[in-house]
Amino acid sequence: MNTAPATARTLADPDTPFAVVDVHKTLRNIERLATRADRLGVTLRPHVKTAKSLDVAALMHGGARCPVTVSTLAEAEAFADGGYTDITYAVGIDPHKLPRVIALLRRGVRLRVLLDSPEQARSVADAAHRAGIAIPALIEIDCDGHRGGLTTDAPALIETGRLLHRAGCLDGVLTHAGESYAAHTPEEQRLAAKNERDTAVAAAGKLRAAGLPVAVVSVGSTPTAHAAEDLTGVTELRAGNYVFFDLVMAGLGVCRIDDLALSVVVTVIGHRPEHGWIVTDGGWMAMSRDRGTAGQPQDQGYGLVTDLNGTLLGNLVMTAASQEHGTLTTRDGITPPDLPIGTRLRILPNHACATAAQHHGYHIIDSARSGAGPAPAIEACWPRVTGW
Repeated sequence: MNTAPATARTLADPDTPFAVVDVHKTLRNIERLATRADRLGVTLRPHVKTAKSLDVAALMHGGARCPVTVSTLAEAEAFADGGYTDITYAVGIDPHKLPRVIALLRRGVRLRVLLDSPEQARSVADAAHRAGIAIPALIEIDCDGHRGGLTTDAPALIETGRLLHRAGCLDGVLTHAGESYAAHTPEEQRLAAKNERDTAVAAAGKLRAAGLPVAVVSVGSTPTAHAAEDLTGVTELRAGNYVFFDLVMAGLGVCRIDDLALSVVVTVIGHRPEHGWIVTDGGWMAMSRDRGTAGQPQDQGYGLVTDLNGTLLGNLVMTAASQEHGTLTTRDGITPPDLPIGTRLRILPNHACATAAQHHGYHIIDSARSGAGPAPAIEACWPRVTGW
């Protein structure tokens, strides 16, 4: 699936809706963060949950199998099948899933699990003892009150570390600045990145002071990865959305609209002039229900509208969605442009991870090579791995 189609095709050909990835913009986004990680002196461990694609992952290190982060064991298994042997499963471990973890470890995959309680640590230690194999584990640290993790002053931090260490399973700490997605200025993002680092390093220090080894100090989110100025004490940086970027990241100023590498091609199927609507065949099944820009200064609805070459169509926005229908209106309520039935458009998404998850794969274009024709050529078709 990773070679150009047998017959020349363009974005005007496949049935809509379908997902499109601009490989030129993807490579540019990858290079930007890779350069930053090198400058900060840390290993970059991309989170492959965004694209869920071996082909996209192969772009990150010139085809070499780099360390990766996953959000499901199915992703871990698929990337292991693709030759990846250094994987972090960055969702709190369910004890029922430990047999799958052990199966991957027996295959030679260094798969780290994540946990934030003594109960989970006991489950990991017991499973490791029964299997006769160490299960590398990271303790999740709460750096900003988001989702899970232990705070640096939680008594359970040392207890959890000791339980893992006795079983030969303690590998380090991991934190994620989830609230950085609400950091709307460069200074707020810089402070979020500093807090993320400081909290992870402090947690590692407390464990070490208790005589426990901490090899890995892992931090990262797309906003903080691009804002961090000093990662002293950190060993690795994680991010995922940066590969494609999206309107949420653009709204935070982390990227430009022109950096968005993922879009969805839809077709105009109707008009409701009495409401100022253009109707397409791309609803929330194509775009997802994510409304991540609703709380930002500029609400982008369900996505911004471009022509097939990626040029924004004035102030046209996808403002409503049902399962298979999308509604386009102008932001200021004026009459929308004349787009006849059959016109193909591209929608730039709010949340690249959620939109990508709606599709089985990507049609690949290269905006650096596209000519002046009405529709970019499809260079390849790349499948996604399963997400469950």
